[in-house]
Amino acid sequence: MVSINALFSQIYRFLIGSGAVLLLISSVIMTSANAADIAASYDNSCAACHDSGALNAIKKGDSAKWQQLIKQKSMPTLINSVKNGMTQMPAGGLCNSCSDDDYRKLIEYMSK
Repeated sequence: MVSINALFSQIYRFLIGSGAVLLLISSVIMTSANAADIAASYDNSCAACHDSGALNAIKKGDSAKWQQLIKQKSMPTLINSVKNGMTQMPAGGLCNSCSDDDYRKLIEYMSK
């Protein structure tokens, strides 16, 4: 005969296990959604120059040049450059709603 405590213990373990699985699944979904958001942000802003290399913009996917720039200037400096604009890039890089974290993700996205 199963005691009430043992039954509650089994139910508790099941619920905790299910919660962990749901948390894991939601994390994967959110990560995919965030990646899609960054890709959409890129398409709606950065792609105007970084797809073609217009105005000497480093092309998306030119990993060697991006890594050199990140190493040379540092990510925080690059983020500030995007926010403030540069000679040939408008402030915000055409993404007026982007946060610092979005800019970091966009730079990382372009560098891959």
